[in-house]
Amino acid sequence: MSITKAFAAAKDAAPLTGIKLYAAAFLIGLGNFLVVLDTTIANVSINTIAGDLGISSAQGTWVITSYAVAEAITVPLTGWLAMKFGAQRTFIICYLAFAVGSLLCGMSSSLGMLLGMRVLLGLFGGPIMPLSQMLLLRIFPKEKATLATVIWAMTTLIGPVAGPILGGIICDNYGWEWIFFIKVPIAGAGGVVLWWLMRGQADPKAQAFIDKVGLVLLVIWVAALQIMLDEGRNHDWFADPHIRMYGIIAAIGFVAFVIWELTEKNPIVNLRIFRHRGFVGAATTYSVAFGAFFASIVILPLWLQSNMGYTATWAGYATGIMGILAVVCSPLVGKAVEKFDPRMIVFLGIIGLAGIMLWRMWTFSTDVTFLQMAWPTLITGVFMVMFFVPVTGLAMASVDPDEQANAAGISNFMRTLAGAFATSLIQSRWSDATRANNTEIANAMPHGQQAVDAMTAQGVPAESARTMLSQLVESQSVMLATLNMFGVIAVCLGVAAMIIWLVPKPKGPIDTSGAH
Repeated sequence: MSITKAFAAAKDAAPLTGIKLYAAAFLIGLGNFLVVLDTTIANVSINTIAGDLGISSAQGTWVITSYAVAEAITVPLTGWLAMKFGAQRTFIICYLAFAVGSLLCGMSSSLGMLLGMRVLLGLFGGPIMPLSQMLLLRIFPKEKATLATVIWAMTTLIGPVAGPILGGIICDNYGWEWIFFIKVPIAGAGGVVLWWLMRGQADPKAQAFIDKVGLVLLVIWVAALQIMLDEGRNHDWFADPHIRMYGIIAAIGFVAFVIWELTEKNPIVNLRIFRHRGFVGAATTYSVAFGAFFASIVILPLWLQSNMGYTATWAGYATGIMGILAVVCSPLVGKAVEKFDPRMIVFLGIIGLAGIMLWRMWTFSTDVTFLQMAWPTLITGVFMVMFFVPVTGLAMASVDPDEQANAAGISNFMRTLAGAFATSLIQSRWSDATRANNTEIANAMPHGQQAVDAMTAQGVPAESARTMLSQLVESQSVMLATLNMFGVIAVCLGVAAMIIWLVPKPKGPIDTSGAH
């Protein structure tokens, strides 16, 4: 029997119990873990991928942004897909398609093919995260809803911090292709076994309408804006007519999208939710702080590999170590949210992240040791959980009950898009700061020729002496640019920490089940 026929023949079977229940929960959580893992697993492999495909590291970051943008675009479609085809069926099909997409990513032999496959992967991965939460809450009885939430939250939290570690180890030992190949048998087997376990389970469908015009406008303005951000730094921004064209398309597309969605009866993104001050404050805080945080975990491994001589594995360790305290502190923060003002917890978490950036800015140098670098990264896990756990719960507490599904979709859409935009912006600013610092250092070296002469007097060939001096200037320029970026990220986090106070104080305990 085909999968389609099996679903069509499915009736209301007895609820899952015992081993079958926990096996299904594990596989649903595993699907969510793989999708979230994919947001960061390529971060430490960018230099390797760029070298293998003969492209620059800046172009290599498109591997991150293409996936994030595609994922963000499909998040608003999740509700329609669940109603049209059933949440269970949609989830399993996306699960299996994710395996196929991962295979095609690993088989890519050019940048164009890899980006195309990453977009495909993001399109299928987008619905998995919200649907995994829905299915976990559906298969567990109400008295075990907390367990379902914990499973979903932990897979969502561990995925991004495990990505750099796994990506580094796999890239160094087996090749960058295997960061994609490794997911093929896991996702393939997981989808097939989950389909077998959940045969006959109720998978309700309903009449669904999709806002086709809104979807087209969404794709146009998001894609145009992302291309402008990715390509702008390589083409002198708006001095290039193509970049101006993308900027105009993005602006017109965005305005048209807002007008259409505000007047459409069944909009793909219900912008009327933005009438709630609490939602605006929480969702904006989520987006700005996540974008800044994600920018830091993109730039850190790039700097370590390009300027500090780290392998992808050790860059992964240096980034992923934050997961240790994040896992330990997650239950504690969850309990604290029930007793204290969640806005204060979010505020302290974001301020703590800003403090970590300033710590790095004031103490990092080209002589920094792994241990000196590990301490701030390790402590990051505590503040990361304080920020992530309550912020979406605050957004949900600010809207009407019948708007919570749309509010969750919009906040996650904004969060994912912010990560993609921040990746492009931090790369552009980092490159500009490196060039500016290089010029400034070179102009501040009136005795550069004397240094070259001193080295040649000691037997160093003149060409080698000039090369050594040039490399020293470049190394210091990149180091200073990296410290500048940590400062910029700290400022953005400080702004996000202030925005959270726009949210009214909740009248009671908030639901943190969607907090990631």
